[in-house]
Amino acid sequence: MKLAANLLALLTLSLACAVSWAQEKALYHFDGGLEQATKGLRNINNHLEVDPKAKLIAVTHADGVDFLMEGAKDRLGPFDARVQDLMGKGVKFQVCEITLRNRKLKKDQFILGVEFVPSGVVQITHLQQKEGYAYLKP
Repeated sequence: MKLAANLLALLTLSLACAVSWAQEKALYHFDGGLEQATKGLRNINNHLEVDPKAKLIAVTHADGVDFLMEGAKDRLGPFDARVQDLMGKGVKFQVCEITLRNRKLKKDQFILGVEFVPSGVVQITHLQQKEGYAYLKP
């Protein structure tokens, strides 16, 4: 009986350690315009500054896709360099294909390296419920 109790305690401790060492995962939801993108990219940079190993995904739909289009810029300049820098740090940027269809946009209008998902809102739901991502909306 004592052996079983010791094994159970060891298993519990091992599980607790594994959970505490797990990589944090967060999804950033973009559906607004360029102002939201400016804030969101700043948030992502800050997130990585504190936790460089975090697994981050930016899911975009509606007006939120605009900053990922070639030539998009704000008061800080073009978005493409900032997005490419974040991609180099492992951040994924995903664009809703329903938005593309509704707005008559083409995939080749977007920054090289972005990913396309069938539905932005379905992807957000999936990441939260099935993959355990925290939800953040700048």
